[in-house]
Amino acid sequence: MATLLGLASAAGAVAPGYDPLETFAPLVLPSPAGVTRSANGLPGPGYWQNRADYQIHARLDPATKTLSGEEVVTYTNNSPDALDMLWLQLDQNIYRTDSRGKYSEGSSGRPGRYDGDTDGIVIDRVEIVRNGRAEAVAHLVSDTRLRVTLPQPLDPKGAKLALKVAWHYTVPGLFGGRTAWGSAKAGDIYDIAQWYPRMAVYDDQRGWDTAPYLAQEFYLDYGDFDYWVTVPASMIVAGSGALQNPEDVLTATERQRLDQARGSDRTVAIVAPAEAGGAATRPKQDGMLTWHYRMENTRDVAWSASPVFAWDAARINLPGGKTSLAMSYYPAEAQGQARWGRSTEYLKDAVERFSARWYPYPWPAAINIAGPATGMEYPGIVFDGIDDAGKQLFWISAHEIGHSWFPMIVGFDERRNAWMDEGFNTFIDTYESDDFNHGEYAPKRDSEFAPGGGNPVDEIVPILADASAPPILARADTIIEKWRHPVTYFKSALGLKLLREEIIGPERFDPAFRRFIAEWAYKHPQPADFFRAMESAGGEDLSWWWRGWYFNNWQMDLAATKLAYVDGDPAKGALVTVESHDKLVMPVTLRIEFPNGTHQDMILPVETWIRQMQNHILLPTHQPIAAVVLDPDHKVPDRQRANNRIGVTKGRL
Repeated sequence: MATLLGLASAAGAVAPGYDPLETFAPLVLPSPAGVTRSANGLPGPGYWQNRADYQIHARLDPATKTLSGEEVVTYTNNSPDALDMLWLQLDQNIYRTDSRGKYSEGSSGRPGRYDGDTDGIVIDRVEIVRNGRAEAVAHLVSDTRLRVTLPQPLDPKGAKLALKVAWHYTVPGLFGGRTAWGSAKAGDIYDIAQWYPRMAVYDDQRGWDTAPYLAQEFYLDYGDFDYWVTVPASMIVAGSGALQNPEDVLTATERQRLDQARGSDRTVAIVAPAEAGGAATRPKQDGMLTWHYRMENTRDVAWSASPVFAWDAARINLPGGKTSLAMSYYPAEAQGQARWGRSTEYLKDAVERFSARWYPYPWPAAINIAGPATGMEYPGIVFDGIDDAGKQLFWISAHEIGHSWFPMIVGFDERRNAWMDEGFNTFIDTYESDDFNHGEYAPKRDSEFAPGGGNPVDEIVPILADASAPPILARADTIIEKWRHPVTYFKSALGLKLLREEIIGPERFDPAFRRFIAEWAYKHPQPADFFRAMESAGGEDLSWWWRGWYFNNWQMDLAATKLAYVDGDPAKGALVTVESHDKLVMPVTLRIEFPNGTHQDMILPVETWIRQMQNHILLPTHQPIAAVVLDPDHKVPDRQRANNRIGVTKGRL
């Protein structure tokens, strides 16, 4: 009977593109497990991270397009090391003509993603505050980094210091990309991000992580933020966190409408489009007003200001009876149910569903801005396009607010591992597209995921086959624009969907993924932590998957090559020969089709190919067979489907 089953009697030959010793070789992960990071992929008993709390006072001058500010950073050194220097990030310096970011585009003189110049951020003062007195300290600006030399080392394990920095810069125009000013029909909109000197991360992986800003986003520590923004009185300011002084900057009508929105599941107009820019929307007409916002346990804050904003809001219902507030700000020309009139609805639904499925949203507001810095996210606030509408507005709104989970809650190092925040977020977006309003915009098929509108596993095949495509784990700065969405977003997200739906199943994936999120919330996981966490809690050795999909761009070619009845008699059963012709393997559905049009499915586990490229499978049936098909529903990325189907052949196996 064992020879009929054939489960351990496959031929020992290896196909030219497949070697089980290569595919299933032991995988040594980077970032070895230890005291700070456990073997189960979760923070270890000795895990630590430093903390940065900010108080920032800033002033916007629209006449000169200048933002000036002063901040006090209370920095806590929880590391085991004494620190004789501090490093800060000066992202505005990417707009200087001599920035490394300019050169990384291919030519500092050729138009690129940052086609425009400013003088960058000008550091006016750097001081240490001791005993209530500020004293100047030595500092050095190096591209997008600021090094501060401490007069005496900051002790380890909880010592604090107060760092005071004064600065100013010219807000970039539309070329700013992630932070910019631009004009709506009735006036300018300022999307202000990466706007203050931000502490670099000192961690257990590299010490000070001082990777220059080449437009690959961010890696930041957590803390509490109080920030005050002074703007012309005609402007409305939307900022991360909760507004602390509404009585100073809002009219009584606006405060009353906000209270109504906090109890409403339907969108409430705070400033209706017809009211936008009107004198009645401002508590005073001349001079300046200061808006005070506070946000706790966050890695960053951003804000937007304009005299032309319409503004609406609705309650977000969170697990455990908690609530937040979804809000949208947009110029009047973006109004309408086909456009920004549904933005708050989209935002509310996404935050509620992400919270219920993965981890509760922690902040007092989730804000969507229609302005010049399109398609960009910061904690509690996202920037999208004035012209976005319909399904595109839904998809981009869900995606950008989804970044609240990755990397705003789970603090991935986006600067080095952009695939973790973009891919993880695109992954959860696919389910939000399925769920929203009974699938109104399902399935997600945009520039981030299966952009051709077809089956994702079929669309990924040419990407895997392209020798110039980088692997997912390539350093983010090295991935050119051609591959940024196909690899960093699409392939990374599809890898998680395949892991959840085809490899370990939702019943094991979901608890493991939720545990990973909860344990690493407001912390700094590395790729190896995720790999270990999913293996440990998911109950599966996935080294073959990490190697094939993440470390490499391996392809899959599974084939059914022979189908025969035992002794030529259907009543005795049938054997099918299945083979792997390429390096990537996965569990796969094998469908037995019968002459009467019915079928029976069985799952071939990945171990089918762990010792050999070929296996003979005894089928669980004793009736005539029309054909056998591998992956009949196109669930896995098989590059050659012509060999997936086989009819009964003569002879014996």
